[in-house]
Amino acid sequence: MAGTAVSTPHALVLTAPGTNRHPDVMFALQQAGATTSALNMHQLRDQPNAINNAQIVVVAGGFSFADALGAGRLFALELSEIVGNAILIAAQAGKPVIGICNGFQTLVRLGVLPGKHRAALGHNEVGGFQCSWVSMKPVSQRSVWTRNLTEDIYCPIAHGEGRFTASDETLSHLRENDQIALTYSGRNPNGSCDDIAGICDETGFVLGLMPHPENHVVARQHPQFHRGHAHGLGLVLFEQGVAIARS
Repeated sequence: MAGTAVSTPHALVLTAPGTNRHPDVMFALQQAGATTSALNMHQLRDQPNAINNAQIVVVAGGFSFADALGAGRLFALELSEIVGNAILIAAQAGKPVIGICNGFQTLVRLGVLPGKHRAALGHNEVGGFQCSWVSMKPVSQRSVWTRNLTEDIYCPIAHGEGRFTASDETLSHLRENDQIALTYSGRNPNGSCDDIAGICDETGFVLGLMPHPENHVVARQHPQFHRGHAHGLGLVLFEQGVAIARS
């Protein structure tokens, strides 16, 4: 991938039983200029080179395996068994990788994002499922998905286990390495440490976040669009990823 220009990058969207946001993220990526396809775990098993052949890799949100044994745990186990460390290799080769909500949980459990043992996405501080709209601020210049973004992104959350927790040592490392990619701006909906909404890996190519920017990529998706409000499109995030994949 690195050093190879791609006029129209292809995004591979990975799904599992219970995933439900893959049509939304595929639409978002198409709006940003990519072609898309989705593979479930059975299909991925039959197409072992699919991740290698894609220019962008997405782990879509939803409730994989009904969040059995913990959100994202079984999805991560399935991916590890089927593709090994192919997602990590893709990021190291300069391919943008994004995991949204359940996909974020999956990438953490898979060890692709930091915190497999010293950080976690736990139950929301309020103790229940949260479904509402939030603002998040792009803060990392290390992350290829957020660098150069300056305006808040306004989009929904829908999760029961989205509270980012970490040891003081891990938090310090994330801060110093500019790996806190996105923070909640204003209201923290789940009690995450440092208001963290998303983090990146050390390469900057992997992003995981709890909110759903794919659900606000056109103005009419704003809940107050008909009252004249239309700001904070999540499309900018996907445009960043597609631009990197093109380079």
